[in-house]
Amino acid sequence: MTPLNQTHCQACHHASTPVSEEQLSVLLPQLDDWQVQRPGGVAQLQKTFNFDNFSNALAFTNAVGACAESEDHHPALLTEWGKVTVTWWTHAINGLHQNDFIMAARTDSLGRNAPGRKP
Repeated sequence: MTPLNQTHCQACHHASTPVSEEQLSVLLPQLDDWQVQRPGGVAQLQKTFNFDNFSNALAFTNAVGACAESEDHHPALLTEWGKVTVTWWTHAINGLHQNDFIMAARTDSLGRNAPGRKP
C-alpha cells in the first residue's frame, strides 16, 4: 500500500462518494494527531501546527498553499503568531474524501521539515 503522502489526489465532483465511517477508521490512524471536526454537521480534518514565531508560521502556510495548488485541492488556513491551523474537507461533497487524507499526510510531511516547528 502506497503511503498517503506519496499518493496524488483524484478529481472530485458533487457525485463523488464521501469517506465512510469504516474508511475513516482506516485512514485517520495513518495521520499524525489530526482530529475530525463536524461544524454544522460537515466532517473536516483539522490540526494545529505550532511554531516559534510568526515568520515560520507564515512560511509553513505558504508551503501548504503551494502543495495545495499543485494538487488543486485547497484547505482552510488560519495563520496566527506561532501557529497555523489547517482544515481539510471537500467542498464539492460537503464532507471528507480520500483526497483530504492525502493532503493531511502531505501537510504532516511539510510540518516535519518546517523551520521553527515546535512539537
